[in-house]
Amino acid sequence: MKAITHADGLTRCPWPKDDPLYVSYHDTEWGVPEYDDRALFEKLILDGFQAGLSWITILRKRDNFRKAFDDFDPEKIARYTPRKIERLMQDAGIVRNRLKIEGTVRSAQSWLDIMEKGGGFSNLLWDHLSGRPKVNAFKTLKGVPAETPLSRAISKDLASRGFKFVGPTIVYAFMQAVGMVNDHLVTCHRHEECAKLGRKA
Repeated sequence: MKAITHADGLTRCPWPKDDPLYVSYHDTEWGVPEYDDRALFEKLILDGFQAGLSWITILRKRDNFRKAFDDFDPEKIARYTPRKIERLMQDAGIVRNRLKIEGTVRSAQSWLDIMEKGGGFSNLLWDHLSGRPKVNAFKTLKGVPAETPLSRAISKDLASRGFKFVGPTIVYAFMQAVGMVNDHLVTCHRHEECAKLGRKA
């Protein structure tokens, strides 16, 4: 699929279609380089919850997730008790998957371990790219990979540190979302805008 020109005259990647929430996410968040430790944690967890689902499903529930998971504060999540996990399993506003909820707690503990040892979560991730986003030049969605050697390397690194739901495909979707790779199609109006942001990094 090629980029699509919308009614506002802007050409975009085809995957948001005409959904206003999805279009807004595409135009303001997806592919923008993110370096904040906490924000990266949230995005990684949400991509883990996406496994087996569509991203728009998670996006529509994102505010519910933030409320349910204490605004993705790893220090609070790391201390979640079995009782808290049971309450989350009753929360219809989120994806009620026990393994993913328990995995979030484990990942929060791993995040804290990284932060306590110094260096930071952001540096751990971005060091795989020497701190600069990789700008791709895909013309159609068909050319965009589901995973790459780099996503496999980061996946292996995160898993070795105790993170859950960080397979290579999940990690690649995460890398796209946080701008570690710029996978906006070259004809999309956001491709060059995100590339400029990456050059400033």
